[in-house]
Amino acid sequence: MSPPLLIITILATYLITAVPTGIVLAKLMGYEDVRQKGSGNIGATNVYRVAGKLPGILTLLGDIAKGALPLLAITLWLGPTPGQLGLLAFIAIVGHCYPVYLGFRGGKGVATALGIFLVLSPLAVLIAAVLFVVVVGISRFISLGSVLAALAMPLLILLLGHPKEVFAGSLCIAGLIVWRHRANIRRLLGGTENRFKA
Repeated sequence: MSPPLLIITILATYLITAVPTGIVLAKLMGYEDVRQKGSGNIGATNVYRVAGKLPGILTLLGDIAKGALPLLAITLWLGPTPGQLGLLAFIAIVGHCYPVYLGFRGGKGVATALGIFLVLSPLAVLIAAVLFVVVVGISRFISLGSVLAALAMPLLILLLGHPKEVFAGSLCIAGLIVWRHRANIRRLLGGTENRFKA
């Protein structure tokens, strides 16, 4: 991919992944701004708590899709190098976490990261998903499962033999997800984190 095309692709990827799926879907379905209730987050977990099951599920699917589809299209049509793919993967998660449409105050990135990793390494996602389900099933903490699954992804990508540039991109994504969950981590350590009730 040439430098001018890469710049255009970076901008397009950011603008697509910056779309606040949860807010858009909740408003289309007649619910109030999800940022005004619950945790104030725009992600699927808070949409589920504030607006209900269907909006929460649709937000989850929408956030996954906005991470996967741009990278899939880029991979199929533009032929990025491993370094370009790793960079664009990181840009995609930055778009969700720091969306220009919301004054750079976005979600925590877990569902969008899932979509990104589905393109980068589906097998790694499968293994990390098992870890997530086990941790959440035992602890009932979505945040704990999310952080541990995110931390597992770079290691899995490395062990599965993906290019080092893709590993580097996945490491940056995992680091950003952990950073976005810093308040949750403090609550987990303090014993005040909310448990998820299905």
